[in-house]
Amino acid sequence: MIVNKKMNKTVFVGMSGGVDSSVAAGLLKKQGYDVIGVHLRCFNLDGCADRDLEDARRAAEVLGIPFYVWDYEKEYKKDVMRYMIDGYKKGITPNPDVMCNKEIKFGLFLDKALKTGADYVATGHYIKIQNSKIKNQNDKSKFKIIYRLFQAGDTNKDQSYFLWTLAQKQLKNCLFPLGNLKKPEVRKLAQKFGLLNAAKKDSQGICFLGKVGLEDFLKKYIKPKKGNIVDAEGNVLGKHDGVFYYTIGQRHGLRLDTAAKSPDSEPYYVADKILRTNTLIVAQGENNLALFKKEVELFNINLINPTRITSLIRANGQISVLARVRYRQPLFKAKLVLGRKSSVVGCKLIFDDPVKFVAVGQSSVFYSTEGEMLGGGIIKM
Repeated sequence: MIVNKKMNKTVFVGMSGGVDSSVAAGLLKKQGYDVIGVHLRCFNLDGCADRDLEDARRAAEVLGIPFYVWDYEKEYKKDVMRYMIDGYKKGITPNPDVMCNKEIKFGLFLDKALKTGADYVATGHYIKIQNSKIKNQNDKSKFKIIYRLFQAGDTNKDQSYFLWTLAQKQLKNCLFPLGNLKKPEVRKLAQKFGLLNAAKKDSQGICFLGKVGLEDFLKKYIKPKKGNIVDAEGNVLGKHDGVFYYTIGQRHGLRLDTAAKSPDSEPYYVADKILRTNTLIVAQGENNLALFKKEVELFNINLINPTRITSLIRANGQISVLARVRYRQPLFKAKLVLGRKSSVVGCKLIFDDPVKFVAVGQSSVFYSTEGEMLGGGIIKM
């Protein structure tokens, strides 16, 4: 399929079958774009993929737009699922949703769409995108366009945390029509457009697992290995089947001895995982100091708008930022410390106040104090 160029700009919308991406397609058509719906067939375990495909097809039919299915199951297994399994084998907590956006939606999908004739791709993500002109440093009479990302208008649905890997070369061809909308408004628009999925529930958890439990999935690829659950003093409180299956801050699913899980006692949380000895360390009480960290080092850093970083950085190489280390976490104050000569190598976040449940392998994302997403990185051991 090669798109014949018309007067209007052409946008390929990734239609998952959910209400958000369907409304995104409807809004773009209403704005005058030539809209083409594309369902990305990826790996899925519980059979909901076929239902989602049919929901996406019906939405495209109602909207009166062309619809195609692009198969990325092989690539998803290699670039997302394998990445996740390998991460858990190493004892870290990977983020497959971040990797899916990087490798599939804004990697393979974006590249193929542009080669096929698209001017833009769009998704139903809740995030704001803006562009601004800045003067060319080498020729003051010329300007260049800089693309900037901000938290969504609906802070309860904001998905900027999952999109920190995007760079300028991708953002110039991206549209996010839902950035200023709240979820109830999106559902009302879906009803107005006559979409059959207007009341469809939002997906929860890791996208390809569906209703399959994470531990059940991982046990197919990581062999169980019995080990001890201990407290900070080394007292054995229970047994587990492998530290791979747990993440920092986890409360449920701990197989503690009867005495440790007394109804009158505070709950235990995973505080650390020692892969070498296959030991799971827990701490009692959600405010236990063992659950907090004062700083983290980051790697695989991406700075969305390096020019903005340059304008914010202080002489000591620090930037005052707002940050989060997991999805839906409130933003907290921190200092972003870049490496020598403002390099991203050796970058770290120093929190103004200690932060709870920091998991190695998860994404840490940072924003300016005005709410612009500056970038992110992976939390290092």
